[in-house]
Amino acid sequence: MHPLLPLCVFWLLPLALTLEEGSPRRSVPYHRDNARLFHEEGVFNYSTMLLREDLNLLFLGAKEAVYALDLKDISKKLASVKWEVTQKQENSCKNKGKDPEADCKNYIRILHQLEDNRIYVCGTNAFDPECDFMSYANGKLTLEKKAEDGKGKCPFDPFQRYASIMDDNNLYSATSMNFLGSEPILMRSSPVSIRTEFKSSWLNEPTFVSMAQMPESDLSNMGDDDKVYLFFSETAVECDCYNKLVVSRVARVCKGDLGGERTLQKKWTSFLKARMDCPVLESQLPFIIQDTYRWCDPERHWKDCLFYAIFTPQSDTSDLSAVCAYRVSSISRVFAEGKYKTPVPVETSFVKWVMYSGDVPVPRPGACIDNAARKAGIHQTLDLPDRTLQFIKDRPLMDQVIQPIGEKPLLVRRGATFTRIIVDQVEAADGENYHVMFIGTEDGTMVKAMNYNGEMFIIEEVKLFQTPEPIKIMKFSNVTGQLYAGSDSGAAQIPLATCERSLSCMDCVLSRDPYCGWDEVAKKCVFLSDSQRKLIQSVKDGDASLCPDADPVKPMNRTIWPGGSLYLPCPPPSNLAQTSWEWNGRPLTPSARLQLVRDKLNILNTTDSDAGLYRCQSVESSKGVEYTSTVAEYQVSMATGRGGNVIVPEARTAGSSGAGLHAIVGLLLVGLVALLAWNFYKGHLPLPWKCGKKNGEQSPETPEQGGPTAGPAQAEVKPLVSGTNNGSNNNHTGGEAAFSAAAEEDGPKVSLPSLQFIDDESEI
Repeated sequence: MHPLLPLCVFWLLPLALTLEEGSPRRSVPYHRDNARLFHEEGVFNYSTMLLREDLNLLFLGAKEAVYALDLKDISKKLASVKWEVTQKQENSCKNKGKDPEADCKNYIRILHQLEDNRIYVCGTNAFDPECDFMSYANGKLTLEKKAEDGKGKCPFDPFQRYASIMDDNNLYSATSMNFLGSEPILMRSSPVSIRTEFKSSWLNEPTFVSMAQMPESDLSNMGDDDKVYLFFSETAVECDCYNKLVVSRVARVCKGDLGGERTLQKKWTSFLKARMDCPVLESQLPFIIQDTYRWCDPERHWKDCLFYAIFTPQSDTSDLSAVCAYRVSSISRVFAEGKYKTPVPVETSFVKWVMYSGDVPVPRPGACIDNAARKAGIHQTLDLPDRTLQFIKDRPLMDQVIQPIGEKPLLVRRGATFTRIIVDQVEAADGENYHVMFIGTEDGTMVKAMNYNGEMFIIEEVKLFQTPEPIKIMKFSNVTGQLYAGSDSGAAQIPLATCERSLSCMDCVLSRDPYCGWDEVAKKCVFLSDSQRKLIQSVKDGDASLCPDADPVKPMNRTIWPGGSLYLPCPPPSNLAQTSWEWNGRPLTPSARLQLVRDKLNILNTTDSDAGLYRCQSVESSKGVEYTSTVAEYQVSMATGRGGNVIVPEARTAGSSGAGLHAIVGLLLVGLVALLAWNFYKGHLPLPWKCGKKNGEQSPETPEQGGPTAGPAQAEVKPLVSGTNNGSNNNHTGGEAAFSAAAEEDGPKVSLPSLQFIDDESEI
């Protein structure tokens, strides 16, 4: 054995386990009943959403349009408004080298509710971002036409990632400040405009992902301020490597930040950032963050909130995606107590970032104004000393890497790339609360997954859109209990669970869906909150032994013919189940005639011995226990006549098959006639009525035979192939002479036309 083989097997074992756990238990193909869909003809890019549960509306932003949809059924459009660019704006955009159809339109990118219930809306506006106010009243959606400059609020490029939130009527946005996309900023637009420095140590070629607000002033003994968190990826400045390395980051600023008095004027004094890690199979390159979801229990303190984040690889060699979870308290602690990184110039003329070990100024750089600062006479960031401000200007990066809960992912899956995530908490029948992850993918599917104490489990994967296209946005409504997803072609609305897809108690329990349970009285799988009765459910273990004995399956009759074929379907209830077959109570052994496929049994060249009772069973393992259920039974018999003789079906000689055969023969005859006519026309074959004339004028005998000529002129014989008659060609000559001699001896002479020499290649 090769010495490295055990090491390779040991290294690949986690990968094999991950791939096995990464398969969804149930895959639901596209069907129009999977979701309620909305699409307006000729409109695309439905990638911005605003839930207005107070109005029972979903505001949906698309390309040059905003829609007000019924929150309970988004297929019902209640109102809409167009926001199109002018011809002048489109021409200006085109003159700057942009595509007039793809780039030079108005893509709605921001929809936020204001305190007066109006909606703040921004669009790319043909690479010239603009914002406006929108109102909904009396079933009508209206733009107020109060145009505001959207630079720094909304991206120029409709395909560039960005992030924004509205808090206390203050817009926080992360996007690019210029047409080229080369000046990334994190900005608060009002009441005092504050933004980041244009330095690579602050933001270095970032891709913005999402933003979230945290009420950290609540019940704070320190008199702390609320925070705004920004998640993004960027090229690492601290990496000492030849190629650019992209890393995931989280940054945060204080909501009360007003900038510095002299240093960092109108710039964030509280901007700090740290690297986030989501370790996947000890990958050589870090995975890159794509989306986050803040989950908070309304009955608990903000420190118990979690950030769920999805990560994808930055190289094309892997198709894994992962979900990691982070405690807000852990992130906050890194910024409040962690060490800083500092740039150090070295001889090779580049800057190396190392942990800062010198004295840290007081107040702490990047900290919010708290009780300790107020006691020192610092009541706002304008009062901060220059030493503190200069420190944070040069060193906004923290040294410590933020690790996920358990220092490993909650879910790792191979397949379609993850794009968006939403997490919901549900109380199961056992009284415990579980977090269910709903994940959108590049293929337009919704993955529903859980993590049971370290065990990854994907409940199902549902295809929402007919064509594979990325899910670009997801929202969840607590009022309707529905999920909303947007893509290029439309928007979809789906429930949290579709329990009726499970047709048996065993299937319902093995799905381990905390939303669903088996109702013994109604004998169906139902939504937990819709039933007042005690339901059978086993979320942690998938213990199907709790189910009562299933009703016997009624056999279906099938008839076979001698020498025929029979296909017996047996679709397994889940992707994790294996099917097995029995014949007359004995396990069925596969052979060349008996082909076992995953979802059917093929019986080829059937005989009398194939008759009998066939039973298909499903075997699914859960927590090491195998559960068997009967999926289908078939009573197969040989077809017989009245006297017990086997009826052999006769071949069809009439009807549609016979008519088709006649048509084919007719076409062949027409083709043959056309071919003969073409050869007669070209002279490749003599016309029948000219054969006698030629025979009278030309002797069939060759000069070598010395035969007499029958006409006044000697016919010239031209060989088909030029050259001397030697070697193999002599055999042909001998054969022709022998044929002539035989014709003279055995019967009357038959005159054959001589072979013609083809001078023109076009006649071949």
